[in-house]
Amino acid sequence: MLVTTALFGSLPYFEQGLAGAKQAMMTGLVFGTVFAVTEQIWMLMCAHAAFDLTALAIIYWNLESVVAHLIFK
Repeated sequence: MLVTTALFGSLPYFEQGLAGAKQAMMTGLVFGTVFAVTEQIWMLMCAHAAFDLTALAIIYWNLESVVAHLIFK
């Protein structure tokens, strides 16, 4: 799990920097752990789609700083 998480997390590093790599590693670790425990992929596919669509909407509507201020006060 740790090796695949590290590989998964390293992919966005070159385009998104350290912050993108950290996010990908945490997401990969959580999703990988959930899959290892439940052996169910459909819930994770829906969660991944919701995660990506939410991120896309935040970027599209230029809400990144608003959301960041809500989370990191």
